[in-house]
Amino acid sequence: MSISIKRILQLTVAATAVALAGFAQAQQVLRVSAIPDEAPTELQRKFKPLGGYLEQKLGMKVEFVPVTDYAASVEGLVNNKLDMVWFGGFTFVQAKIRSGGKVIPIVQREEDEKFRSVFITTSPAINKLEDLKGKTFTFGSESSTSGHLMPRSFLLSANINPDTDMKRVAFSGAHDATVAAVSGGKVDAGALNISVWEKLVAQGKVDSKAVRVFYTTPGYFDYNWTVRADMDPALRKKLTDAFLALNANDPQGKEVLELQRATRFIPSKVENYEQIEKAARNAGLLK
Repeated sequence: MSISIKRILQLTVAATAVALAGFAQAQQVLRVSAIPDEAPTELQRKFKPLGGYLEQKLGMKVEFVPVTDYAASVEGLVNNKLDMVWFGGFTFVQAKIRSGGKVIPIVQREEDEKFRSVFITTSPAINKLEDLKGKTFTFGSESSTSGHLMPRSFLLSANINPDTDMKRVAFSGAHDATVAAVSGGKVDAGALNISVWEKLVAQGKVDSKAVRVFYTTPGYFDYNWTVRADMDPALRKKLTDAFLALNANDPQGKEVLELQRATRFIPSKVENYEQIEKAARNAGLLK
């Protein structure tokens, strides 16, 4: 072999090694996001301790990537721009359909087995769902499970069509924004997830004497952490095990679980969200 050909082969091998090293380094960042169902600053605050915990367990950098809306969280995962996303049940269903079934829910909070939504108002004239006829109302985001899909589903089950029976229907964009709209008198009533409502009450960020819950829905499956199906199985197992290992009896686990408003995490599966998909189709929200 001539010196020149040998040198070319050496350079080729070296270049390939550098490229592979660069690829490996790129894979050492886990890109995580969440549906923007609360203010961006709150999402960052909630994620920081979890991100640190996952970095310790995985031995790789974990980066939180904020998204502008619910649809962007779905597209980010489907188009390989994100590796793991905190989805609501409806956004998981959307991601499943959009990807052709190439996403996997790995864990959910124990609370997400029987999640609920609350309907709130400041009006003494509203005490049951039927009283919403002719009133102004706000959901959260259009793609929210607990802030739109399931509240709409339960309204329809009570023979109330929000689009025809209410005076005006709006979308606030987030659960905390729904509370602000109701408490500020912009609408007569609204619906949001019970977890955010209880947090805002506990933090004194809502006057529960002025704003009250007049209806709480039955339970349904909701949030989960979802990954792409093409994620390395070993990494997926590490991620799942890390969530399942979170324990409220140790300080780090307690901090993470409290910020995630979770007692503990449990395994999740696609079949859990069949009710959500059926409700979405019945409400005309999935074509």
